[in-house]
Formats: sequence, structure tokens, C-alpha cells
Amino acid sequence: MPVLDAHLVPAIDGVAYGLLLFVVAAGLSLAFGTAGVLNLSHGALYAIGAYLGAELSDGTWAGMLLGLAAGTAAACAAGALLSVATAPLAGRGHLAQALLTFGLALVVGDLLVAIYGADELPVRVPGALDASVSLFGHRYPAYRLTFIGMAVLLAAAGTWVLTRTRAGAAVRASADDPQMLAATGINPKAVHAGVLAAAGALAGAAGVLGAPIIGPGPDTADTVLMLSLVIVVLGGLRSLWGVLFAAIGVGQVQTLGVSVAPDWAPYLLFASMAAVLVLRRGGAMAAEGGGPELAAASGGRKEALSRLRARIAAATARAVRARGALPRFASRGPRARTMRRILPYAVLLGLLAAVPSLLDAYSVSLVGYGLALGLVAVSVTVLTGYAGLPTLGQTAPFAVGAYATALLADGGITVGPVQVTLAALAAAVFALVTGPAVIRARGTTVLMITLAVGELTSTVIGQAKSVTGGTDGLYGFPATEPFWGSGPLADERSAYVYVLTVAALAVAATWLFLRSSAGKLLTGTRGAEERMRASGHPVARYLMLAYVGAGALAGIGGSLLVTIQEYVSPADAGFEIAALALLAVVIGGATSVVGALFGVGLIVVTRDWLAGIWPGHGSLLLGILFVLAVYLLPRGLAGLRLPRTQDPSASGSTDGPGSGSPQAASSLPAHRTETKDATDRTIEATP
Repeated sequence: MPVLDAHLVPAIDGVAYGLLLFVVAAGLSLAFGTAGVLNLSHGALYAIGAYLGAELSDGTWAGMLLGLAAGTAAACAAGALLSVATAPLAGRGHLAQALLTFGLALVVGDLLVAIYGADELPVRVPGALDASVSLFGHRYPAYRLTFIGMAVLLAAAGTWVLTRTRAGAAVRASADDPQMLAATGINPKAVHAGVLAAAGALAGAAGVLGAPIIGPGPDTADTVLMLSLVIVVLGGLRSLWGVLFAAIGVGQVQTLGVSVAPDWAPYLLFASMAAVLVLRRGGAMAAEGGGPELAAASGGRKEALSRLRARIAAATARAVRARGALPRFASRGPRARTMRRILPYAVLLGLLAAVPSLLDAYSVSLVGYGLALGLVAVSVTVLTGYAGLPTLGQTAPFAVGAYATALLADGGITVGPVQVTLAALAAAVFALVTGPAVIRARGTTVLMITLAVGELTSTVIGQAKSVTGGTDGLYGFPATEPFWGSGPLADERSAYVYVLTVAALAVAATWLFLRSSAGKLLTGTRGAEERMRASGHPVARYLMLAYVGAGALAGIGGSLLVTIQEYVSPADAGFEIAALALLAVVIGGATSVVGALFGVGLIVVTRDWLAGIWPGHGSLLLGILFVLAVYLLPRGLAGLRLPRTQDPSASGSTDGPGSGSPQAASSLPAHRTETKDATDRTIEATP
């Protein structure tokens, strides 16, 4: 019993902490499960309530109640405004919502720090609660026990509203059948706005009441958001009881787990999140319309396959007849299209080659950093735009390549080609290990699995201090040598020339792959996975090849990062970098490689150059860029080009008009129909 007695207080702390997270996560589950909004600004709503509660707290009951009213009302209003902001994105899928709300979270976080400062605010609770009571022979804070009671009452009230009231029935109906709800005279849009407002109110109330437990500070929003995402994944959407049990479990891991098994506790949350997502992949895929099996698989599969092959053969015959009827000058079309596609790369390469002679040393190193990050963005383009696997985890192989290069240099292996090759190999092996869990999922589930992989990798890097240097990172290792027998790269300009050369070769190899028959098969897999499977193509093999290749490309980017900045830390592999890489793809266009590079350039200019002019507001500028990109570039930069007459001989498009379509750029399941014609041609041309 002494062991149980020693861990009693952490266990009760875990209950209080878990109930606080439940109140927050219930709002996130409500917004996603019923309103269909993947709200990555939910942690910011909690922070709004926490800051207002702390600001108005004066140690009296009146101050506490005033703070509760103000924080809840402010977060509720923010939730209502969020419904207005996300309404134009209703047909563009969860990816656009995620990027928009993440940008809004950056803006809100910057404004809160500007108003309240960068230090954590103290919170004063009423005197009656600012004491300790005896609990099973231990002294325990009275406020935490009171909060447990308030959280239970709030959970019971929320459950009653959702299950026993007319408003709750309308909320459930809006998620299950909005057309039927509209037929009863209730506006589904009004219900949608009310759900987001209620979710915001829950987050704000939790922020006020939980401020003494998770105090308001610069990192509060990120911490609460990540834990809430884990809880929602573990508990399931639209299941308050599931969310409650998951929240209690997460609370125990965060308190009792740290007390009992401190070495394992940091890994348990995201490892369990990834495991649950993988085990639930069938249901998630079915919900999003991305299941790998044909609908006819349970019945007459052979008949369905034979009919499909007959349709493909007929389509092939029609395509051959159509090609034969083309005028003679159409045969020059492919060469002209190839020249048009190469031209942006040539212009970009020329501009980048002129950088050392035009800019100062700091700016040159900044452009070199952009090239390293650009390879991560290109790898995201391969997965999101071509394979149909939207990812928030490419910073994981990026970090593997970076740390592999730093460790090689520290061990005396400083030759650049060797570093790049081994970094790419290490990242590819990492992708090969994690790939099976990713390629079986689709849509939002891919986002969450890759997020879990990225966060687990970041946690491992931070914990393995003897190898990675922990939060301090690795530095002080020898500089890279561009080739055998040469001296080390002595300055920023010589390092930039090396980075530009390697990046140009990597991008060229990626472009050639995407233009090859293998790239067309990958595009066909994204556009019509079921038909590709029916025609005998090993879709899983194609996706694994894309995932491993994208991982190797990101690993090369990590190697170049170490070369250009001679330092690497867990911050280089954080969630923000993953979101920036995904934003670069949206800015450039989902299937535009050169667009992704331009997107990274815009991000680096905004975050590093403009932020240097306006110090301390890099997050605000980035957040504004997120918002503007989602609203103003639904098709990406590639979609800004003027349309041209379609050439019937076209066999697919890389960086072509329409390659940055809104469905490809920001939709999850809807992107499967946008490349139907290109997929038909791919299947026809493939035995």
C-alpha cells in the first residue's frame, strides 16, 4: 500500500487535469464531429479565456465570476466569428480549414502576447479556495477538488443538452442529415454557427477555470491544442463518454505517468494516438470515401472487374481514334508544353544563381535555408498533390536527415556527397518503417497519423540528449566539404553554392520522376484508386514508393539545413515547420513543384525578413500569410495562369493549369474526382 499511497496525489491531479482537458476537447470534438471544422485555433480560444480570467482575477468571488463571464463570452464570440471565417471553405475540405485556423491561432497568440506580455500571468483565486484540505491523509489544494466538481457538472450539463434537448437533436441532425434538418424549417448554417460558438464557449470557460492549473502563457495554446487532438483521436468523434475516458487517461499519463515511469511518459500520448488511428483506419477511410476496396468486392468481384476492363478497353480504342484524327501540328504540342514547364525552373535557377552576387552574407544564408526547407515542401507536394496523402509529418524525415548529417560530421565524415547520400538513406529507411501506417489511411486520418509521427520524432529528439543534444541541439561539428580532397565550406556564399547545386539536382530528379510513367501512375492512384486496383495495379506499392522517395527528399533537405546553418535543434522539426511546408504547397499549387519553391520563398521572406523589420511579430505575419493564402490562392500560384485551349493529346499535367485546383490543393476526399480524365488516359496507356 505504500506505493499506492505515494502516488495518490498524482493520481488525483491526473483526474483534475484530465477533466480540464475534457472540457476543452469536448469543444474540439463538437466542432469537428458535428460542424465538420478541423479547428487548429481551439487552443487559442482556451488561451483567450485563460488570459481574461487571470487579468480579472483579484482573489474575490466577484472577480472569479466576472472573469468566467468575460472569458466565456469572448471565446464564444470568437467561435461565432470562426464560423463566418470557415463558411467560404465549406466545399474545400479539412485541409483548408486546418491551415486557416492555424493561421488565426498564430495571429491570436501574437496579439495576446503583445497585450499581456511574454511571461506567464499569475492567477488569484478566492481565499476559500486558496487553501489545502485533508484527503486520505494528504494535503490537497481545495481549488483542484472544486474544479473536479465543476467539470463533472459541466460534463453532465453538456451531455444532457446534446441528448435530451431539442437543440441537441438539431445539432445531431445537422451532422447526420442537414438536408432533412432544413426540411423541418431549421437552418443548418445557423446550427453550424451555434455549434462553433458553443465549442468556443467551452474552451473559454475551461481557460478561465483551468488557469490555475494550466496557466496563461505563450505556449499554453499549443500545449492545450496538441493534448486535445490526442484526446479526440483516442476518444472518437461525437462520443462525449469516449472523450471523457480518453481525457482522464491523458491526464493520468501527464501526472501519474511522469511520477511512475518518467522515461516512457513523453512517448505514450502520441504513440497511442498513432496506434488508435492505424487500428481505426477502416472506419475512417469509409467515412471519408477513401476505402481501398471496391464496393463490388463483397459480391460479384470478377464480373465487376471484367466490366471495368471492358470499359477501359473501349475508352482506349476511342482515345486511339481521337489521336489519329488530330491535325498534324498537334504533334508539336508535347514539346511546346515541355518547354513551358521547364521555363519557370530555368528562370528560378537563374535568379537563385545570382543570389551570392546580389545579397549580403546573411541574406544568402537565408536563401540557402529556404532551399533546404523547399525540398521538404517539394516532398509534401509529392505526397499531397500526387499521392493524395496530405501530410503534417514531413519534418520527421527532415530531422532524421539533419541529425544524421550532424552526427556524421561530428564523427569526421564531412564529404558533402557522402553526407547527403547517407542522410537520404536514413530518411528513406525511417519512411519505410513508418510508411505502412500512413499509406493505408486516407484524408484527415493521414494528417493525424503523420502529425503523430512528427510529434513522436520531435519528442525522441528532445529526450535523447546523449545523441541529439536534447533541446540544446547539435553544434560545433566540422563544416561540410563539397567534394573529396577539397577544403571545408568557409563562408556563407560557398556553402550556398553547394546547397543550390544539390537542391537543383534533387528537384530535377523529382521533376523527371513525376513526369515519367511512374509519376503518371501515382497521379492515377490519387485520382481513381479503385479503378487502378481493379485494373491490377499494386496501389499500395506505388504509395509506399512515393512515401519513401518523399522521405529521402526531405532527408536531403535536412542535410542541406545542417550545411547552411551548422546547427540543428528540435525546433527545426516542430509542428510549425510541418505546417509551413504544407502552406508552401497550398501557395504554389498542389501539384506544382516550382510553385512549392516559390511558396517557401514567400514564407521565408515573411517570417525572417519582414519579421526582422518588425521584431517580435513573426507569428502575426505568418498567421496573416496563412489566412491570405487560403482565401486568395484557392488554386495556388499555378492556378493564376491564364487558361489555354486543351490539347486532346495531353497525357497528364505537372505544373499545368488546373494542377493547383482547389480540390487538389485543399480538399481531402473530393480530390479523387478532379483527375478523372488524366487517370483514364493513364490506365489506358498502362498494360
